[in-house]
Amino acid sequence: MMARLSLSRWSLSQRLGAVFTVLLLACCGAAAWLQMQSNERHAQVVIQRVSSGLAAHIAGSSALMEPGGLNQQAVRDLFHKLMDVNPSVEVYLLAPDGRIVAQAAPAGRLRRDRVDVAPIRRLLAGGELPIFGDDPRSAGAQKVFNAAPLQVEGRGAGYVYVVLHGEQLDAMAQHVAGDDVPRTALWAIALVAGFGLLAGLVAFHWITRPLRKLTDEVRRFGADASSTIAAPATAAMGAQARDEITTLRSAFAQMTQRIGEQWRELTTQDQQRRELVANISHDLRTPLTSLHGYLETLRVKADVLSAAERQRYLDVALAQSRKVGRLAQELFELARLEYGVVKLEKERFSVADLVQDVFQKFELAAESRKQCLTPVIAPDLPVVAADVGMIERVLTNLLDNAIRHTPPGGRIEVHVRRDGDAIDVLVSDTGPGIPVALQKTLFVRPSIQSGMRDSAGGLGLVIVRRILQLHGSDIRIVPRSAWGATFQFRLNPAGVARVVGSPLARAYEQ
Repeated sequence: MMARLSLSRWSLSQRLGAVFTVLLLACCGAAAWLQMQSNERHAQVVIQRVSSGLAAHIAGSSALMEPGGLNQQAVRDLFHKLMDVNPSVEVYLLAPDGRIVAQAAPAGRLRRDRVDVAPIRRLLAGGELPIFGDDPRSAGAQKVFNAAPLQVEGRGAGYVYVVLHGEQLDAMAQHVAGDDVPRTALWAIALVAGFGLLAGLVAFHWITRPLRKLTDEVRRFGADASSTIAAPATAAMGAQARDEITTLRSAFAQMTQRIGEQWRELTTQDQQRRELVANISHDLRTPLTSLHGYLETLRVKADVLSAAERQRYLDVALAQSRKVGRLAQELFELARLEYGVVKLEKERFSVADLVQDVFQKFELAAESRKQCLTPVIAPDLPVVAADVGMIERVLTNLLDNAIRHTPPGGRIEVHVRRDGDAIDVLVSDTGPGIPVALQKTLFVRPSIQSGMRDSAGGLGLVIVRRILQLHGSDIRIVPRSAWGATFQFRLNPAGVARVVGSPLARAYEQ
């Protein structure tokens, strides 16, 4: 359990390095073992091949024979001489069934009295080397050997059996193996493992570098969600030039950009909401204070005021009450538009007929201010599909602003014209116009820091823009020297004036 907890604290690079180290050491050990086995097998093949004629030479020696059969004393003397000359070999004389009939082993060293003759026959038949036979001086070991048939008076009398890797050679090999060979093998394994480990760690460091960079970016993004991560330079390359980590980083960069944009939009909306609350509070406080003041005056001075003064005070109080009511209504309508409460109910209608209907609501107001209210409608206009009530509110707000900001005797025109399949609506007046500094923030929530609340027209233009955005359209200010201010928006038969970012939208904004 503790080992699992400690491993869980390792980084990915450390885990990969540990796994690579274990695999590298295992591979080096397996390679060293295979190399040693291969060398040993090769040495045994060489020994067996080089000594292939030794047993035949011994079998052909005339000293081994006497008229009655084998000369036992001559056999033992010959065996001792051979083993003195080459102590690595051990010579035995076998009966045809493999029974040992003559040998020169020291007393008590022989562990078998019989040798399996099957390997001997396979060797004499030319089998693939190395071939291992029984070691008479070991109860279960097998060693490379050489053998030859022994003939006595023309008959097969057995075999000459020569063990090529005797006890003395085993003892010498163990002494050498216990000293130099393991040390050399260990040094070789250590060098190979060291260089391989160094190369592997460098490779892992290089391979996991994009992953570490992505990890740092994720941590930085977690600490500051408003930050965005630039997409890697390889994102511009083809998909074949990407690996999985680069693709992941590119996807994460796109995600952070979207989240960053949403975060900034939420921050902007929150700031605008705060400013709206402050602005509405200020705008409500002024008429409410005035309304309260006039009503208080009427109550205190009711007996001393003349009928004309009481009427004037009541008119002012009523005007302030209407202003408060209109502001509250606009605030409620804007909240419904922004929070998705309002759903579009599209129907097909004629924009020209709608303009004529809206004009009838403002004829008296325009006449009282001696203003000229003129519609300029092009012929053969197509019908549009939109929410007629909302589009009527757009025209109402624009005309109301135009009438209020146009001086007496001024001129207000509404142009309805066709542009391809779309319909452009322009509302123009001869008022003082809109300052350039105010045009950028005219269609957003008014801010009391701007000091231009009266020029902004309250929330009416904000509501206009939100309604048009629900229809896929927008509103803009058309700069014209001959008129004070001109507002333009577009509708089409499908009910969508434009798509943000499309070529049509870019042309419309130019």
